[in-house]
Amino acid sequence: MNNANHNYYIGTGRRKSSSATVYLKPNGAGKIEIRKRGKKEKKDLDEYFTNSLLNKKEILKPLELLNKQNDYDLKIRIKGGGTTGQLEAIRLGIAKALLEISSEYRTTLKGFGLLTRDPRRVERKKIGLKKARKATQYSKR
Repeated sequence: MNNANHNYYIGTGRRKSSSATVYLKPNGAGKIEIRKRGKKEKKDLDEYFTNSLLNKKEILKPLELLNKQNDYDLKIRIKGGGTTGQLEAIRLGIAKALLEISSEYRTTLKGFGLLTRDPRRVERKKIGLKKARKATQYSKR
């Protein structure tokens, strides 16, 4: 346990420019509470990510692999980035928090690639080009 008076496990996940801190509280009912850093309002998973259902399932993949969906309450603090970056940051944070609970989960989570941070970032725009790689149309005459 990380914090003596709160009894929870902490995992931090990052992706692109978003970062998420996940607090896993044992003996829970599977409740998920998401809060943007610096804001007071707390939202449910469905309220926060209103667009795709597939992405919501992707967040809980580490818990589903270990059949622990309803064993923990999740408190998530998120900052920066877009929806996809935030989703993947939360997923990595959950996986890292589960590792704090038991190191036996490592082989399962690593096998599904849930413990590696995605290093891809947006490539910078180059001088003389329209975007990172897009050049102006070539004209022979």
